[in-house]
Amino acid sequence: MNTKRVVVKIGSSSLTDAHGQLDAEKLEDHVAAIARLASSGYQIVLVSSGAIAAGYSGLGYPARPVTIAGKQAAAAVGQVMLLNHYARAFHKYGITIAQLLLARQDFERREQMSHAYSALSELLKRSVIPIINENDSVSLEELTFGDNDMLSALVSGLIHADFLAILTDVNGLYDKNPNEYDDAIRYHYLDQLPDHLLNETSAASGSKVGTGGMKSKLCAARTALSLGVRTFIGTGKGTDKLVAIIKGEGDGTYIGSRELKPSLKVSKQWIALHSPVSGKIEIDDGAVHALMEKGKSLLPAGIRQIKGHFHAGEVIQIVDRKNHVLGKGQVNYSSEQLEEIKRMNSTHAMDLIDGGHPEVVHRDNWVPWTATLRPEKKKGARANGLSKEK
Repeated sequence: MNTKRVVVKIGSSSLTDAHGQLDAEKLEDHVAAIARLASSGYQIVLVSSGAIAAGYSGLGYPARPVTIAGKQAAAAVGQVMLLNHYARAFHKYGITIAQLLLARQDFERREQMSHAYSALSELLKRSVIPIINENDSVSLEELTFGDNDMLSALVSGLIHADFLAILTDVNGLYDKNPNEYDDAIRYHYLDQLPDHLLNETSAASGSKVGTGGMKSKLCAARTALSLGVRTFIGTGKGTDKLVAIIKGEGDGTYIGSRELKPSLKVSKQWIALHSPVSGKIEIDDGAVHALMEKGKSLLPAGIRQIKGHFHAGEVIQIVDRKNHVLGKGQVNYSSEQLEEIKRMNSTHAMDLIDGGHPEVVHRDNWVPWTATLRPEKKKGARANGLSKEK
C-alpha cells in the first residue's frame, strides 16, 4: 500500500481516564504511534477531540457540561491543556506541531476553505504535524460538525489524504451490539456502507466524555468514501498500532475499496458538500447524456426550465425531466438571464445577453450527484461487500 498522507482522528474516550480527565499515558501512546508512522515517511494530520473533556473538571463541573456556555468555557480551558501535553510529547521525537481550530463556517465559505487547504499543505510540506479540533469555544451549536468524526472526514478530503484512521474505544463495527450479544460478529471489511447498516446502528455514544457514537463514525466514513478516502474505525495500543492499521492488520473495520476514485479538487468539494443551493435548472435528455456520460458542460440549448431566483456565481442543482437530482454546479448566469437564453444555441444566446461564457455551468464547476453522496458500487465485489469475523 502506497499511502503517504494519513489523517488520524482520536476521540475523547481514547484520551481520557474513567473520571473524564486527560490521561497523559494514553496521549503519549498515541503520540509515539504517530511519530513512528511519521518516521516511515508519512505525512500526518491529527484531528483530536478531548478539549472539553480535559477542561471541564478544572472548572468545577462534576460531569461534562450540557449548556453551550459550559462547553465553550471548558473547551477554552481544555484546549490549552491538550496542546501543551501534545507539544511536550511530540518534542521528545523532535516533531513540531501546529494548531488549527476549524468551524463549520470555514468550510461553507469557499475562500476560507481554500486558505485552510493552503495552510495545511504548507505545514505538511515542512514536516509539521497539524493538530485540528473544532472551534468549540466560539461555534454555535447549530453550526457545529456535531463531532470530530465528520470533521476528520472533511479534512481528509480537503488535503487529499489516502487514508483516514478513526481511533476509538470499540474495535470496529459489529452486526449487533457486542456488549449485549455474545454471538455478535465484527465486520472486518466493507467496500461500501449499505443504508441498512447506517439505519441499524445506534447514534448514542458509548462514552460519557465523547459526543460521537458509532453512527457518527459511519456517517463520517461515508463522507470520506465520497471524497476518495479509505477509512478504518477501531482501536489499538503501542508504538506500532498505526503502522499495523495502514498495513491492513488493525483491530477494527476497514471501509472502502482500494480502487476508490481520487478525491475531488478543493473547489469541487466546496460545491459538492458545503455550498448552499440557490435554485434549480431542469435540463433535457440530450443535456443529461452530455453531462453524465460524456463529461461535457451545460449549454443554454439543453435547459428546459429555471426554478428559483439566483445570481451568477451561485450554486444550483441540476435535475432531469422527472426532477431527479443529477448534481450541483456553479452557474455563470443569473436566473433572469437564463430565462432569456434557454433552449438557444450558444452563439445566439451570447449575442442576446452579451455573455462571456458559452457554458451555463462549466464542467470544471460541476459535481455529479454520485460524487456528493457516495462512490458507486464496484463490479465483482464480494457478496454485499461485507466481510465478517467472529
